[in-house]
Amino acid sequence: MHTTRFCLIRHGETDWNRERRLQGHLDIPLNPQGMAQAERLATALQRQQLQFAALHVSELTRARQTAAAISRQLALPLHTHAALKERHYGAFQGRTFDEAREHIPHVYRLHQERDLHFDLQGGESLLAFQQRIMHCMQQLATHHAGQQILVVSHGGVLEMVYRTASGKGLSGARDFPIPNAALNWVNYQDGSWHIEKWADQAHLDDSLDEV
Repeated sequence: MHTTRFCLIRHGETDWNRERRLQGHLDIPLNPQGMAQAERLATALQRQQLQFAALHVSELTRARQTAAAISRQLALPLHTHAALKERHYGAFQGRTFDEAREHIPHVYRLHQERDLHFDLQGGESLLAFQQRIMHCMQQLATHHAGQQILVVSHGGVLEMVYRTASGKGLSGARDFPIPNAALNWVNYQDGSWHIEKWADQAHLDDSLDEV
């Protein structure tokens, strides 16, 4: 049985992260702090002298900008995937939670209740989002069986992987960190996911755990 080892990375900081504004599929770039985080992240990976077979990346700008630094440092080409994008937050996109509570209270209420089938008015339900992400991850694990790969994506994507690997399910509130530009190690073998190490921020001075 061949194990696929993933290094999962949430993109660096954006201005909307700092504002706690939901980005979803909206294409928000990194801010200067996020660009600096990407460089420190890439340097940390280079210093560890780890061998990666591939670098797979969400097609959204904030993920591609983060991955570009890694690509340069490790001489790995970027493979972009629409399936690795953040959850589509429907009516929530572009709003903070406070704004959503004020302007779309019915949508906010169903979101807070974690209705697994609610699509946030034109977005993705939690169930549909999890299925999209884990189908993509399964494909990558199969394609890279026995190898070690990098995946640069989004907080919601990493949350789906963590919940699947830990058996937490989708109904409870998140009680684990997903900092910008941290290192998260997950293994896949014979149909099972396992968390090896999560939220390693040793290479970072400051990292947000915001939406």
